[in-house]
Amino acid sequence: MQKSRILLIIVIAAFVIAAFVAIIYNSMDLQAFTVESCITYNGRTGCGIAAGATREEALGSAATIACSGLSSGMTESIECSRTEPDSIRWIDE
Repeated sequence: MQKSRILLIIVIAAFVIAAFVAIIYNSMDLQAFTVESCITYNGRTGCGIAAGATREEALGSAATIACSGLSSGMTESIECSRTEPDSIRWIDE
C-alpha cells in the first residue's frame, strides 16, 4: 500500500512538472509582433497598442483596445473594430 501511494505521488508530481514546462515553453516568444493602431469611429479617435503571435492577431487586438473607449455595446464594438485604421505603427516585428 505504501509503495503504491509513493508511486502515485511521483506520477502526479511528474504530470504537474510536465504541464508547467509545457505552459512555459508554449508561452515563450508568442508575442513576436507589437503594433500601435489608431482608429476614428463616430468622430472620435482612439489608439491601442497590442502584441500577438501573428501580425493579424496583433492588429485585431490593437483595434479592440482602440475601440474600447470609442464604442458602447457589442454592435458598436464590432463596427468599430472593422473600421480601417487611420494609422498603423509597428513597434516590434
